[in-house]
Amino acid sequence: MTVLAAQGVSVAFGTRQVLHDVSLDVKPGELVALQGPSGSGKSCLLAVCAGLQAPDSGAVTLDDEPVRLRDAAQRRRVGLLLQGLGLLPLLTATENVEIPLQVADEALPPADVVDRAATALARVELADRADRLVEELSGGQRQRVALARALVARPEVVLVDEPSSALDGHLRDLVFRLLREEADRGAAVLVATHDPSIADWSHRVLLLHDGELTQG
Repeated sequence: MTVLAAQGVSVAFGTRQVLHDVSLDVKPGELVALQGPSGSGKSCLLAVCAGLQAPDSGAVTLDDEPVRLRDAAQRRRVGLLLQGLGLLPLLTATENVEIPLQVADEALPPADVVDRAATALARVELADRADRLVEELSGGQRQRVALARALVARPEVVLVDEPSSALDGHLRDLVFRLLREEADRGAAVLVATHDPSIADWSHRVLLLHDGELTQG
């Protein structure tokens, strides 16, 4: 069964063709890596899959239902980390991570929200920064807070863009291991990254070049 699928997706910005007839699918329990040089269209493809960007042609489906632009109900099923991170700098790391739990379809008791946010930050090795304002954190720490926020609600689909760009060594491997754990629990995970070591953690690698997709 496929959770996330794109069929014939094309996107152009003015005269520049960013994506050209791209098709892919991601199944439950699968981590798919999307690789390609800067400007190849990886971030655009993730935005289309997340319902943040409408394709010029083609379609994206979530459980065979068309992905609708900025649909809140669909959005709650997706854990998303884009390169801009989207953190609120004047909130603490914990408060940022709690946001997906506070808008979930099923309301959680406040104590559960606190516990799950704490667990998510511990997974990314930031338990000791939980009460720090995001604006006080380093770039790599912010990236890990954003990953914790993307994963805290245990989403069905995980879409992440360059999750290790500000990290190296142990922390890079930590991030890829956590994404593989999400796939192992049954999520459909799509990761866009320049890092070739993602192949060691992935079930499949797809290559995007000049907006066209090939198998790795």
